[in-house]
Amino acid sequence: MSGNQREIQAVHGEPASFAFDAESEAAIAIILKKYPTGRQASAVLALLDLAQRQMKRATGSAWLPRLAMDTVAARLGMPPIRVYEVATFYFMFNTKPVGKWHLQVCTTTPCWLRGSDEVVATCKRATGIEHFGETSADGLFTMTEVECLGACVNAPILQVNDDFYEDMDVASTERLLAALRHDTPPPPGSMTGRQASAPEGGPTTLTTLAQPSAGE
Repeated sequence: MSGNQREIQAVHGEPASFAFDAESEAAIAIILKKYPTGRQASAVLALLDLAQRQMKRATGSAWLPRLAMDTVAARLGMPPIRVYEVATFYFMFNTKPVGKWHLQVCTTTPCWLRGSDEVVATCKRATGIEHFGETSADGLFTMTEVECLGACVNAPILQVNDDFYEDMDVASTERLLAALRHDTPPPPGSMTGRQASAPEGGPTTLTTLAQPSAGE
């Protein structure tokens, strides 16, 4: 038995059955048209994402039970193990249930240099989570350590479900978690009001428009 198979079989809370719902089926019909006959396996990432989002709609937890992966494999004509390998390779897929709010903390070098350790410590203190991969006792939060999220210029980054919260520190992390507890997530983006990826304090170049010269 492979390591991937052992990981998946260790998952608790497997549903009794899984089938794509009408919303997912409508999306699948569009997705599969993008690939020529015999190349449907190229849609595996897209269908796994649909399955995970369907589980979120159905249960409140965005994860991929084994039966969902088997359903994807059957739809695409793939051996189930190939689908398991994809699902366990990418951080975007969860092979066990997660909380309503999935706290994905980047701890790689740029975020670490900008204070990701303090973000991690604040998340632990506010949620009662002791280690990465755990879910809080109230079921609201799961905290995961992730690799670079590709937004290093606004580090440190805390991804919550699909949204990026940027320029985090202790105070902004505390405010964010409190808002999530009340089901009122703030708009994603910089928590310091930074304009996109401009320097702190605002843009320093091209701040005015040149006036056209006479005759132009």
